[in-house]
Amino acid sequence: MGDSTRMHGMSRRDFVKGGTAAVVGSVVASQFPLKASAYYGVDDTIRVGLIGCGGRGAGAAMQALRAAPNAKLVAMADAFADQLVDTYNVLHQSQEDAPDVTAQIEVPEDMRFVGFNGYQRVIENSDLVILTTPPGFRPIHFDAAIEAGKQVFMEKPLATDAPGVRQIMATGKKAEAKELNVVVGLQRHYQTVYREWVRRLHEGMIGDIRVGRVYWNSGGVWVRSRAKLEEEAGRPLTEMEYQMRNWYYFNWLCGDHIVEQHIHNIDVGNWVMQGHPVKAQGQGGRLVRTGKDHGEIYDHHFVEFEYSGGRRVLSQCRHFENCPNNVSEAFHGTAGMAPVRGEILAHDGSVLYKHEDKDDPNPYQVEHDELFAAINAGEYKFADTENGAIATMSAIMGRMATYSGQEILWEDALNSDEALIPTDFAWDDDPPVMPDADGYYPVPKPGI
Repeated sequence: MGDSTRMHGMSRRDFVKGGTAAVVGSVVASQFPLKASAYYGVDDTIRVGLIGCGGRGAGAAMQALRAAPNAKLVAMADAFADQLVDTYNVLHQSQEDAPDVTAQIEVPEDMRFVGFNGYQRVIENSDLVILTTPPGFRPIHFDAAIEAGKQVFMEKPLATDAPGVRQIMATGKKAEAKELNVVVGLQRHYQTVYREWVRRLHEGMIGDIRVGRVYWNSGGVWVRSRAKLEEEAGRPLTEMEYQMRNWYYFNWLCGDHIVEQHIHNIDVGNWVMQGHPVKAQGQGGRLVRTGKDHGEIYDHHFVEFEYSGGRRVLSQCRHFENCPNNVSEAFHGTAGMAPVRGEILAHDGSVLYKHEDKDDPNPYQVEHDELFAAINAGEYKFADTENGAIATMSAIMGRMATYSGQEILWEDALNSDEALIPTDFAWDDDPPVMPDADGYYPVPKPGI
């Protein structure tokens, strides 16, 4: 997060709308001519646009609306019409344990966009955009939003390859120059237990931190079989349609689960170590998730990240069912250890600090609460892009190490020209990776 800066001489409304006037005559505006004032309405309304209508998109949109009564969802986009409809319906379902936000949803049919280019229309008609598509699209959507002068909430990770990370970093500089708030969904930075825990570690409660351990070991996530998808569609799917529906298992869309999920824990490692790793080496592979519908990603990774001064963070992530789950971080220093989040012990086992988090607010909500509070106050307060990009690159470097079996240096990883994302998107295009004659996808083999 950047420093809080008051926008002197500028009303909150001017602040929110500041980027809109700047894009008049731009490529986006000229290609999609709509009235610039179409959804300005009440003077203090924050028009929210949702790009990516999966489960995380629905959750983020709901949290954004709960964050401020003057937030209004006015536009939505998704590659698939059914996902957009499902999310629209979910958002209209009131929840007993949360405020009813259905009155804040005003998305007429002509503001619901389907296909690869719908994001452009959402950006044009919003003040703040929520980016929750598969992460492969994040650099494209983020750049379009910042070019148009919009505030942004975007989910992690921020890219699936090094060129995408570099684009994110460059766009982040544009956002800073325009003083546009950007929050990244690495929500541990907005979680009280982590804020208090990491602060004490940085203050030296366990001395010089030498080793960290970070984990995302679980049974895995959903998988969408081609047969089931085609049965539901009543027709064969193009390869692009299938991979987009089953996006978690293709690196150009997901980045592998070390990037898509384990980024949270790797990010905490960076946060505590106060920097990014300088090198990485590790191993991984496929032992359990080996079917055609498991695409090309690994089901387990182990990486040893080395930081400046020879410090290490040992990283594990796996998708094995019926095995112990562990999603956590731990750190060891010269004067003590932090064996689980929120707890700090001396070497003799005595408790130095223990956080009682039973009443802590939901960090997924806090990140929106703080973002919308800043916007309503006319403040430029959040510049999460660089941290999100570094966390993303750290995870990608880990993937490079496990896929190759080689030691990977930070500079080599960051400057890699290996681009996974295509330059054009159409439903009948071939994606970057294609199956063989038997329907299996190429899987990286270390040492080759």
